[in-house]
Amino acid sequence: MTRPLSRAEVPPAFGGSAPASVSAPVRVPGGGGRPAAAGSASAVSGVTAAGLQAVLLDMDGTLVDTEGFWWETEVEVFAELGYELADEHREVVVGGPMSRSATYLIQATGADISLGDLTVLLNSRFIERVERGVSLMPGARRLLTELAAHDVPAALVSASHRRVIDRMLVSLGPDHFALTLAGDEVERTKPHPDPYLTAASRLGAHPGRCVVVEDTATGVASAEAAGCHVVAVPSVTRIEPAHRRTVVPSLEEVDLPFLHSLIASAY
Repeated sequence: MTRPLSRAEVPPAFGGSAPASVSAPVRVPGGGGRPAAAGSASAVSGVTAAGLQAVLLDMDGTLVDTEGFWWETEVEVFAELGYELADEHREVVVGGPMSRSATYLIQATGADISLGDLTVLLNSRFIERVERGVSLMPGARRLLTELAAHDVPAALVSASHRRVIDRMLVSLGPDHFALTLAGDEVERTKPHPDPYLTAASRLGAHPGRCVVVEDTATGVASAEAAGCHVVAVPSVTRIEPAHRRTVVPSLEEVDLPFLHSLIASAY
């Protein structure tokens, strides 16, 4: 694991146009969330239209300590198929969508298994693993509670599939999120901008007034392509500070005043 970088100053200046429309299926689960219709002003109640409008959060490695679980699952499954995964593959697959990661591993090993079968197998094994217990990342529970207490809309935006997200919501608490968006619910998932553009649109928020919290370069690329401000909390690979990208060592460094300041400094 690389040494996390210290908090970097976010330089000003982001204008941008209205949020792009993305025609992709999005599920806003009921029963506990705070669903918001696309374009609804109520979606950003509790924050000013000129300030922070929403916080969009990745899941694996950002809110829950599971990036290691994914790699261990992949190593275990491929060992059963008769292949040993070298550590060099880990940086390639971390943070990526299941389809990309699984395709890469099949090609890298030459394993005789279809993409569909491998996807089902990896998801099933991963869920079995997290059902034995999963830890939240330091500061995650406190941050989610703070956002909810101040009526700041939060979205869970993950490259993981819906069945994995639904299992994780047991630990994270569905009431913390206005919506959740899975990797198998958009035509193009991370590193494409579609997931974050979709989440912002569904919350009635402008991407430039959203802060995304991510742990991988793949997720950061997705958020930045969508025009969002990014707080990176590196998990497996090093992430450098950049324009409208702040790098912190832990979610314990992230609170609501800090998130507000990122938007305020850009306008």
